[in-house]
Amino acid sequence: MPELPEVETIKRELARAVLGKKITGVIVHHSKVIREPGLEKFKEGIEGATIRNILRQAKVLILELSNGKSLVIHLKMTGQLIYPGNGRTGRVSFKFSDGSWLDFNDQRLFAELRLMDDWRSLKFIRGLGPEPDELSFEQFKEMLSRKKGKIKPLLMDQTFISGVGNLYAAEALFRAMIHPERPANSLSDKEKGLLFKQVRETLHEAIQHKGSSVDQYVQLSGEPGDYVKYHKVYDREGKPCLVCKAPIKRTSLGGRGTYFCPKCQK
Repeated sequence: MPELPEVETIKRELARAVLGKKITGVIVHHSKVIREPGLEKFKEGIEGATIRNILRQAKVLILELSNGKSLVIHLKMTGQLIYPGNGRTGRVSFKFSDGSWLDFNDQRLFAELRLMDDWRSLKFIRGLGPEPDELSFEQFKEMLSRKKGKIKPLLMDQTFISGVGNLYAAEALFRAMIHPERPANSLSDKEKGLLFKQVRETLHEAIQHKGSSVDQYVQLSGEPGDYVKYHKVYDREGKPCLVCKAPIKRTSLGGRGTYFCPKCQK
């Protein structure tokens, strides 16, 4: 699933490509991805509107329109936005007044499109925790001290901290040398400081490299993100740790596969 760096990359690219453009047509090739309102109201509420602003909340994109409505896009596992598109192969395609197309692809139909009067009312968004860059270290430290659960699932909990998922939680924990199964409240203040620093730095580095193209994620252009080459542990099971040379291990934690170094991470 695209995480904060991937969705932020797409947000920035959309701002350069389609901000200020008028949508003159909406072609829906598969209506399952449209969660609200109904198909006809979805099309009617978008056609003729101009994209006035593009926002990101955690892993969700919001395109604010000139008619007061917002197109809310949750890419989930396999959603993609491609520009310029062709208007034929996407699940949903948006035509602009200059003749260009924005295609929304989703191979497995897990993604969600919504046209809303107030995107802030969406239950998922109302329940989001703060993003890493919104927190001070003192706040982060206090938040961890109240939690007894394992640290990796906690970092992935969008109600605790938003935007961090499986990949970047694993990477940040390795960089902080913290085992993913450690109880959150067992971390020393020094370890909390390292983790706070590494969560933020890992996300920032990934944004600089246009995200990590694992599974179906691509940039708006259709090109892959470049951050995969910088992964320290994710998807490196059996390969030597880049610090100690011990084989990277994979285990299941919170229903997700997680990668770690059994020697470096304590």
